[in-house]
Amino acid sequence: MRVSLLDHGYLEAVTFWGSEEEIISAARMSTGKGFLGWGPFHHETCAYLHALIAYMEGSSDVASPDQVPCDCTPKPGDEKLLRYLWENEHHTPFEMAGATFEVQAPIFVFREWMRHRVPFSYNEMSARYTPLPDLNYVPSMERLALGSGSSKQNQSLGGKGLDREAAKEFRETLVAINLVIEGIYQKALRTGVPKELARLVLPVGRYSKMRVSSNLRGWLNFLKLREAPNAQYEIRVYAEALHKMLAEKFPRTLGLFEEGR
Repeated sequence: MRVSLLDHGYLEAVTFWGSEEEIISAARMSTGKGFLGWGPFHHETCAYLHALIAYMEGSSDVASPDQVPCDCTPKPGDEKLLRYLWENEHHTPFEMAGATFEVQAPIFVFREWMRHRVPFSYNEMSARYTPLPDLNYVPSMERLALGSGSSKQNQSLGGKGLDREAAKEFRETLVAINLVIEGIYQKALRTGVPKELARLVLPVGRYSKMRVSSNLRGWLNFLKLREAPNAQYEIRVYAEALHKMLAEKFPRTLGLFEEGR
């Protein structure tokens, strides 16, 4: 499962572990009941249940279940406990599941990402041992226009927004500078400059790769901060893609997370 992001980036799901059933089982360690099942549950004498069984067995004289009124009140299953855990901030059971992703992103995105420490684990491609690929982030005109709002981060030193001509010139300058930098980098490597020193010329817009792993509790905190409207656009697009992947594996938990925002 991989999605392309920005101009040369991607997010790929490497592995998921644990499950929402295991979250419930962990929460019930004191009672030993484990996971009992997702609801809703009907009483065993419920006419609806009997109709469903007969209908599935192909009885010709039984109406479809949606035509048979249920004569009992369905009871919730373990989704009730999952909601209780989340809403009352009993978050340690959510550490029983998690995911590992491979990420290709500009170095400045990694530096923001790595501000998330516990319970995250990182292993980034090292330019000490292998040359970084000639891939550099150049923001689109749309992105530059998006970033010319009223916030302090988006304003020029003079307090003005970015006009179209200035945006176009900035992009062209980035492309030209990256060509020069790559030439210097490759020449340094060819002439024997150690890779760990040749990388000194590389900009923070250069793409790198990493594996990052965390439990579900950590990922939800990451999403809370990095999907926020004031998060930088470049890391926000990774967070939004990551959110979708987690929601496929842990739909009930991500549903609760979305309700609380």
